[in-house]
Amino acid sequence: MMWEIFNIIGTIAFAISGTIVAMEEEYDILGVYILGLATAFGGGAIRNLLIGVPISALWEQGLLFLMAIIAMTIVFIFPKRTLKEWRKWELYTDAVGLAAFAIQGALYATEMNHPIIAVIVAALLTGGGGGMVRDLLAGRKPLLLQADIYGVWAMLGGLVIGMGLVTHPWQLYLLFSIIVVLRILTVFYNWKLPYRSVKDNQVSYKQMI
Repeated sequence: MMWEIFNIIGTIAFAISGTIVAMEEEYDILGVYILGLATAFGGGAIRNLLIGVPISALWEQGLLFLMAIIAMTIVFIFPKRTLKEWRKWELYTDAVGLAAFAIQGALYATEMNHPIIAVIVAALLTGGGGGMVRDLLAGRKPLLLQADIYGVWAMLGGLVIGMGLVTHPWQLYLLFSIIVVLRILTVFYNWKLPYRSVKDNQVSYKQMI
């Protein structure tokens, strides 16, 4: 029941996120729906492949598809003046989708009695996979593969759930809130993971601040 709730939250949040990105890239209405659906369901499809769930299970989520389409349509038909404000919400919808899907993926893997490493990977791919598909289709560098801290928060949620540290619904919602806040703080304070650059024949090291 809990992972279904987070599945609904994540689907709507990522559908909106994909729609906003599509409109920023000036896609037509078909492109908006394709990118929104790819964002909302891409992570779950990748997760299913890796943890042994048939891909056909994706097509059994008719209600979620309907919710996503309704959410995308609402965003698309908003007045132009209001749409300019949606760009400010892209970060928040993406953070909500990341947290909700990370928890949902971890719970899904846990219910299938997978080991903790599989739970962490399921959280990472479910939480970050949709955003990665979105960015690739939009011609952007995927957040999941940058020094920007994105997937780490999803993996943290998977680790907490995989270790059995959360057992009650209120604890899951608290974990959800923590991941959302951490992701937003990452952007506001420009937190980075260590990475190396070899541009201009020089090697530079960047540390998290």
